[in-house]
Parts: sequence; structure tokens; C-alpha cells
Amino acid sequence: MTHIYMDDLRKGPLGFALARTTEECLLMLRECEVGILSLDYDMGPDDYSGGEVARRIVLEGLYPREIYLHTSSVLGRKEMYEILYAAKPEGMILFNGPLSSDKLYDIAGETGLK
Repeated sequence: MTHIYMDDLRKGPLGFALARTTEECLLMLRECEVGILSLDYDMGPDDYSGGEVARRIVLEGLYPREIYLHTSSVLGRKEMYEILYAAKPEGMILFNGPLSSDKLYDIAGETGLK
């Protein structure tokens, strides 16, 4: 199972595939079974925002098991959360914030990368 961290600037955490663009993130969502997705909102001047990724997740039914919103944009987090919360399927967990350090440590341990 793949975990995806979408961010144009930050380093991806251990145990996550790093998506530097929205299209890269959507491609991975379409082609892989995704356990955890962590989204940034501001993806640079030449890319779409995390809001567009949230819309595509809903429109295409690309739901992972868990979604975290690690963006520092308050308005971006609100937009993504509202889009995803309104349509999330039963059983999918949506967090209105970043992964905890304990969760990141557990994921790194699953991959043997602690």
C-alpha cells in the first residue's frame, strides 16, 4: 500500500511517496492503492491547488483510506476539508490538519526506515 505526500517544497516524510505536482499526485491516486494521503494547498504558480486535487478525488472516486491536510494555508485547508467532508465515503477518515509525529514514526517503522 502506498502513502502519498503532496507538496511542492517540503521534504516528504519517511515511508511516503513524494508528489511534487498535483498531476503526479492524481496519477498515483489513479494507479495505486493509497493508504494515507497528505495534501498541501499552495502548489506553486504553475500548478493547480490542493483544492483541485480534492475536487478530482471526489469526481473520480479516488479516495484513500485516510487524508490529512498539512497545508499552512488556513483558507486552503478550509476549502479542501469542505470539499472532501461533504462527499467522503463511509470508512474514509479525514483529518483537518497534519499527521502527528507519533503517526509519522509508526509509518517509518512499517517500512523499516526508523
